[in-house]
Amino acid sequence: MKTLRDYVAREIAISTLLVFVALLLLFAFFDLVEQMKDLGRGAYQLRHILLHVLLSAPNHVYELFPIAALIGTLFAVAQLVASSEYTVMRAAGVSLARITGVIALVGAAFGAVTFIVGEFLAPPAEQFAQRLRSQTISGIVAQEFRSGLWIKDGTAFINVAEITPPATLSGVRIYEFDEGSRLRSLRYAAGAEYQGQNRWTLRDVTQTEFGSSSTRVSRHERMEWQSVLDPALLSVLQVKPEKMSAWSLYSYSQHLKENRQKSLRYEIALWSKLLYPVAVVVMMILALPFAYFQNRQGGVGAKIFAGIMLGLGFHFLNRLFGHLGLLNDWPPVLGAIGPMLLFMAVAVAMMWWQERR
Repeated sequence: MKTLRDYVAREIAISTLLVFVALLLLFAFFDLVEQMKDLGRGAYQLRHILLHVLLSAPNHVYELFPIAALIGTLFAVAQLVASSEYTVMRAAGVSLARITGVIALVGAAFGAVTFIVGEFLAPPAEQFAQRLRSQTISGIVAQEFRSGLWIKDGTAFINVAEITPPATLSGVRIYEFDEGSRLRSLRYAAGAEYQGQNRWTLRDVTQTEFGSSSTRVSRHERMEWQSVLDPALLSVLQVKPEKMSAWSLYSYSQHLKENRQKSLRYEIALWSKLLYPVAVVVMMILALPFAYFQNRQGGVGAKIFAGIMLGLGFHFLNRLFGHLGLLNDWPPVLGAIGPMLLFMAVAVAMMWWQERR
């Protein structure tokens, strides 16, 4: 049994890794094409583009592993069926449960790799890639903390407590310094609205100007503010919950709860992050009965197409459950585990039907 287990595990692992490398190279090429549109903007040069593509790779590793595992397992099992090896295994007394166990074992190893990459490599690499791009294109440096988003714009430092799509800011503090790095003025605005062409309208502004020997405070109902910031750039500077680490999501959701703010989006992202590696195992188990049924319906192209369709179905269903959970205030774990339970139920039903034949 050990020889058989090693053989099946090796075939599945090799197929999955080959599919994974192909998908990773394909998505890296898409990233390269996308970033080439900004070549020459500001100081954004080819070396920055290549570094950005390289830094984006860990996030693609994390996102693509379930789909690669599905297609790789689908192809490997279909090849075993086509060469009658699968039939010989079953005739020799190897149960479907044992084959499923081997696949689950390989999936668990891949799932562990997925979690490590998604927790420790992808978040810092993605954040560094976004900072590199924004800094080289517009000269803006940004970092998100519990106090909000901090942005360096020339000699000014800007703190934004909250960003509301599509173009509204809340709790804006603008610290302006002179060439000697001395604080020249501080403006606080309750809100800001984007007017186009890098122009913002600040609301309920309190401005404090620091002179050499005196300080003057003035209040304005509205004030114009010129900045290189725009909604598109702010959306890039923000760290999306789906790309944060599990520990960061937990810490930030606890912070929101302590301040009596809604944390459901971050809790759903946290549970999705924790359960996403399990999706690798689920997709590989689903591939076992599906590959058996798919074997007579076409060649390699049909199997890959079927795998991509299943992977896309899981991806979109995962996003759908997340949005439904936010809209209907579902328990966070339900929004994260729902698609996996559904796909697992389909896999079990297909295996049961296969055994009944």
